[in-house]
Amino acid sequence: MRILGIESSCDETGVGLYDTERGLLAHRVHSQIALHAEYGGVVPELASRDHVRRVVPLVRETLAAAGCEASQLDGVGYTAGPGLAGALLVGAAFAEAYAFGLGIPALPVHHLEGHLLSPLLSADPPQFPFVALLVSGGHTQLMRVSAVGAYDLLGETVDDAAGEAFDKTAKLIGLDYPGGPALARLAGEGVAGRFKLPRPMLHSGDLQFSFSGLKTAVLTATKQANWQASQRADLAAEFQEAVTDVLASKAIAALKQTGLRTLVVAGGVGANRRLRERLNEMAERRKFRVHYPELEFCSDNGAMIALAAGLRFAQGEKGSREGRFAVRPRWPLNELRPPIVAA
Repeated sequence: MRILGIESSCDETGVGLYDTERGLLAHRVHSQIALHAEYGGVVPELASRDHVRRVVPLVRETLAAAGCEASQLDGVGYTAGPGLAGALLVGAAFAEAYAFGLGIPALPVHHLEGHLLSPLLSADPPQFPFVALLVSGGHTQLMRVSAVGAYDLLGETVDDAAGEAFDKTAKLIGLDYPGGPALARLAGEGVAGRFKLPRPMLHSGDLQFSFSGLKTAVLTATKQANWQASQRADLAAEFQEAVTDVLASKAIAALKQTGLRTLVVAGGVGANRRLRERLNEMAERRKFRVHYPELEFCSDNGAMIALAAGLRFAQGEKGSREGRFAVRPRWPLNELRPPIVAA
């Protein structure tokens, strides 16, 4: 089966083409970073309008890159949530109309399921079951993943997620949008330990997360009388080390709790070099496997949506041919179920 995937949940328009036998055939992504940079963050209305402009050309480019005609498609998957309502509606409207016009099924996909399964696109994919550390935007969660759609929530953030904390901390220390990657780059120039920041909930005894207090600690440090702008790199390094300590420790605790020996790290923060270094070191020492998506699949992309839809279609889920759709800007991942097989 050849499945087209459409991603438009926030500020990237992504299109992917996945073949359930041959794997990923092609994908294209357009980032809106330049569009939103002057505003210091994503402007939802501008994001929606840009998705309208980009989705059709990207579909054409992706199909051409794969040497595939629209008539050869077997289904279309699209991000139905969570995300920005207007942006989701653009992708959903296009995907449902495109599928209806071709007489093929359309399938709504959970954005976080796409991230969760994205390491399956790699040359060395993980095997079920595994523990997943999902660190994407406003989400930080630990899941036990038994199969496609079989996700048991082990722990999650009670306030700011790791990605949000990166972005907000970057703004506090004067970095430009997008703040998270900029802070990670700056941290590479600094020395952790010259500031003392807390490790929130590190010893809480559960698998919950909390990063709002860490952000507040950074703000307090920048307001001290002896604060110097030249110390930003050291503060960034200490912040990154604090987040890494918590994420790595909780991930190890989740492996112990479940008795599993495979960890998957997915989402935008999963691209963080320091986090990968720490987890790789721990994996070697504690004898477990850790898998990451390729860097190009850590940020939002259509390939992961095509993959998630393709896996569900391949396991018998039928999708819809009626051209009807609804998006869910808020959609808990643990509401998902294994693929629905029509009678």
